[in-house]
Amino acid sequence: MKAMSIMKKNKLLIFVALVYLVVLVISPDKALKSVGNSVYYLVEMLQVLPVIFLLTVVIEALVPKEVIMRGFGEKSGFKGNLLALLLGSISAGPIYAAFPISKTLLGKGASISNIVIILSSWAVIKVPMLANEAKFLGVNFMIIRWVLTVIAIFIMAYITGMIVKKKDLPVDSKKAATLEIKEDYCIGCGLCVKLLPEFYEMNQNKAVVTKTPEGKEAILALKESVEKCPSKAIILNKEEMVS
Repeated sequence: MKAMSIMKKNKLLIFVALVYLVVLVISPDKALKSVGNSVYYLVEMLQVLPVIFLLTVVIEALVPKEVIMRGFGEKSGFKGNLLALLLGSISAGPIYAAFPISKTLLGKGASISNIVIILSSWAVIKVPMLANEAKFLGVNFMIIRWVLTVIAIFIMAYITGMIVKKKDLPVDSKKAATLEIKEDYCIGCGLCVKLLPEFYEMNQNKAVVTKTPEGKEAILALKESVEKCPSKAIILNKEEMVS
């Protein structure tokens, strides 16, 4: 059973390994070349991702949410769009490095539209890319493509922002919510325990939290207990709910 569980969690990795084995039997030269390419990209990821994760930690810990919301939030307007375009354009590293940063910015209050702009500009109009494009294809080609691409990015960002909402995005179970009860406010009525015994219990005539909420269903259920608490002692940190 444990082996089956491991296989289910690593289906893609096992599938890729099997493909390599088949190619190795059919064409050993191509298999070795493929392994070499995979090692190259793996080394690149190991070089880039630690720096990116460090940057996300810095953003999470040191950059106030108000700063992100003011610069990239729903009310940042066209200025926020330009800042997002600038951030994506001057960024370094492959596009997959942009995803953890984008997730962190979303959690701090950035809008869906501005995240689309950051990802798109990071992918297709980075400054080093434009320099190489001008070198090989000419300045006129580069400028025209840049202008048309930026227009397309803004249109795509606007449409995506209209269709996709933050509530549609997957919730990070490790940061789904933080639940606590203010002991001084709790009157010991036990209502929360009756509603959700899997999350609360009574201890010395006070309600205490017994389980960390994970997933959207748990959060929705906990909202009811927060609203019905007569002394408003239950605190569900909604700031962490959308990440």
